[in-house]
Amino acid sequence: MVDIQTDVAIIGAGTAGLAAERHARQAGARTLLIDPYFAGTTCATVGCMPSKLLIAAGNAAHTARMADGFGVRLPAPEIDGPAVMKRLQAQRDRFVDATKESIDDLPDGICLKARAHFTGATSLALEDGRAVQAKSIVIATGASPVIPGPFKPVEDRIITNETLFERADLPKSVGVIGAGPLGLEMAQALARLGVRVEVFDMGETLGGLPKGVVETSLRDALGQEIPLRLGVKPEAQRLSDGVKLSWSGAESGEAAFDHILVAAGRAPNLEELSLEAAGLELDEHGTPVFDPDTMQCGDAPVFIAGDADHDRPVLHEASAEGTIAGTNAAGFPDVQPMRRKVPLQIMFTDPNMATVGTTEGEEIVCGSADYSDQGRAKAMRVNRGQCEIFADARDGRLTGARLVGPEIEHIAHLLAWSVQDRVTASVLLDRPFYHPTLEEGLKSALQQICAAVSAPKSPERDDGFLPGAS
Repeated sequence: MVDIQTDVAIIGAGTAGLAAERHARQAGARTLLIDPYFAGTTCATVGCMPSKLLIAAGNAAHTARMADGFGVRLPAPEIDGPAVMKRLQAQRDRFVDATKESIDDLPDGICLKARAHFTGATSLALEDGRAVQAKSIVIATGASPVIPGPFKPVEDRIITNETLFERADLPKSVGVIGAGPLGLEMAQALARLGVRVEVFDMGETLGGLPKGVVETSLRDALGQEIPLRLGVKPEAQRLSDGVKLSWSGAESGEAAFDHILVAAGRAPNLEELSLEAAGLELDEHGTPVFDPDTMQCGDAPVFIAGDADHDRPVLHEASAEGTIAGTNAAGFPDVQPMRRKVPLQIMFTDPNMATVGTTEGEEIVCGSADYSDQGRAKAMRVNRGQCEIFADARDGRLTGARLVGPEIEHIAHLLAWSVQDRVTASVLLDRPFYHPTLEEGLKSALQQICAAVSAPKSPERDDGFLPGAS
């Protein structure tokens, strides 16, 4: 017996689910948005925004400590942990409220507060026993932190991004498991706020970067503030007042911490969906196999978007994937591929790290820029980092970049837009570079690309002055 009929049912009311519902409805479909909480998006509640609030507090303390280098004498900053967390939570709650208001503004009858699982490719069962029949279904259930097995015995001492921002005070000491973007962002922010922090990872590089000058520049910079234990396997042992971590591998040792902050990745929330009932092909991780240009799972009337597909776990991609999934779900069986955005990921450590587009290929050339010797960066005392820009060897068209440096979050956008618009290095060199700016630091990399492809390059020097200028 069918209790509810709709055109498109969306499971999950996060960023991807909201985008899918909106675009399916705009395409003329009847929609049903199913979520057990409607608590707000991951970004607003436990991701992008609260993490940036903590980073901002850490940066404020760091700026005060660094003032002496400019001849500005300040007393050592006093960190009021409860005040830091109170501000973070107040601002976070405003972001969450704004998200909830957008949900409240949806037309009546669209939101259904419940858990759902598949009983067929186009049918769902709700936890209250009701049945939903749809022409197509979108999976947008998000993801949750992974707690590796070796740390389960000390789970009561574990902090994740879903619990860190609920604390009334800062922890005294933390061992961070995971040297990816989330782990490094939180490690540096906490360290700048007076928390004793060490980072552990079985991998040998930071932030998902490959070995090379860019990764080395990041490791050198962050290593000045935080002990980085790379290439090690940490094990946890309970203490009466905390946790002892012992590690072996590239180095060995042990240390006691009040808590462990686990940032070892996030896994899609798929276990409760009974995906086998939908007849979907799953990969080795149990995630539906899907087409990234249509978001369709095989040839089924099922689509997937956002962190649930474990592909590009960042907000703007979740929104884009939700748009594609919702539009195609409404038009099923007429499913159309849509152009994806150029991959862009930013890590908000200091210095920033970013990756853009494609950096590998047989016909790819590379130009590099050293921010340790860049004029504006020196003036600001933030002269750290290396950047690599990649281009097609045939015509100098930009394909991607690996970047570490000051305020790289902004430069990464300029490069991502250029890659998406298929701009060449020579065209960028003909654009205005104001002096003195951090953007000028890119010129040496662009000029190297032009030389490699025998393209015209700017007559200006790398430092931005015209020949003969004083």
